Amino acid sequence: MAYYPDTQMIRGRPAHLPSGLERVSASGGPGRLFGRFSKNSAHRQVSLALQGGASFGAFTWGVLDRLIEDDQLDLDIISGTSAGALNAVLLASGLAEGGRLGARHRLEHFWTSLSKLAPVSSWNFGLWGTVMAALQASAHAVSPYQFNPLGLDPLRDLLLKEIDFDRLRAVRPVGLLIATTRVKDGQLRLFREDEITVDVVLASCCLPMLHQAVEIDGEAYWDGGFSANPPLRQLAMETVAREILLVQIMPAESETVPQSSADISRRASILAFNASLQREIEALEALRAGCKQAGLFASAMCRKLNRLRLHRITATDSLVGLARESMLNTTPAFLTRLRESGAKAASAWLAEAADSLPKSPMPRARWLGAESWESRKLVAKNIAGAC
Repeated sequence: MAYYPDTQMIRGRPAHLPSGLERVSASGGPGRLFGRFSKNSAHRQVSLALQGGASFGAFTWGVLDRLIEDDQLDLDIISGTSAGALNAVLLASGLAEGGRLGARHRLEHFWTSLSKLAPVSSWNFGLWGTVMAALQASAHAVSPYQFNPLGLDPLRDLLLKEIDFDRLRAVRPVGLLIATTRVKDGQLRLFREDEITVDVVLASCCLPMLHQAVEIDGEAYWDGGFSANPPLRQLAMETVAREILLVQIMPAESETVPQSSADISRRASILAFNASLQREIEALEALRAGCKQAGLFASAMCRKLNRLRLHRITATDSLVGLARESMLNTTPAFLTRLRESGAKAASAWLAEAADSLPKSPMPRARWLGAESWESRKLVAKNIAGAC
């Protein structure tokens, strides 16, 4: 578990808030169930950054289950990529329909349903894993447009059964930043809580060697892990919480040098998706230096960001040998092991952070007071320039 003090941001888009919307705590009232503007100063406020990593996302399920069990903890914004995006949207959907208990139930039901799609025995999983590894290895010769010309995706059906996307966009119980990668130029595209559809979630999870690109408004998108896994910079810019918790599920180190084509392919994918996380962290450090140079003339945004701290829960700290496991493994036993490990890690973090987390929310930044979206953009641009 690592800690990064005084993480800062300079550039970004201001929080996307409909005019007049009041976000309150989970104790009741209209608007957000977790309060960006919570009047309950006894609650701790945290934003989450959830990394993607296929079935390893069950670790994040355990982390979230434990966090939302704590009714003294409020969530401001959740950023997520791939499996992190799945977990973020599932949590938000559950909150919209049933509060904290609804969120816990929604996460459990989804991951349990996913595990039922897995082979029924470890032998069958080994066979299935071999087939999938062979498919990935031959992906340069056979594309998903050839072996799956109709673009069938069972995840779409599962998501549509689990999530009422219309209600999610209407209620907006928590802020969302869902990462996708635009195919034409490789740029990061973030979708917010009022833009979430099943296609947005599928785009964030779209591995191009296994799935056809997902088209949204005439633009093709791939997995958000290519550009931000998960988004940290924009999250730091938009949150009013003083703490960001990063949940990292991709193994950072390998115990051995991979030699088989399947192992090489798996390790290369992990390196690529961890690289985008490292770029986000390095960008935060560079922006921190930029704010420090402003000294006494630092803008309101820089002063706000000077108080922001980034914590990290890492799956490999809780699960020995995770780097040797397959991210295609969705058997019930493996997912349960991941969930239990995630819950334990979250409990340890809550206990460790109890004395260090600020008890009151960050004072509302001046640029959040802008009445219109256009004026908010102008204020944010001026603040960024002042940094």
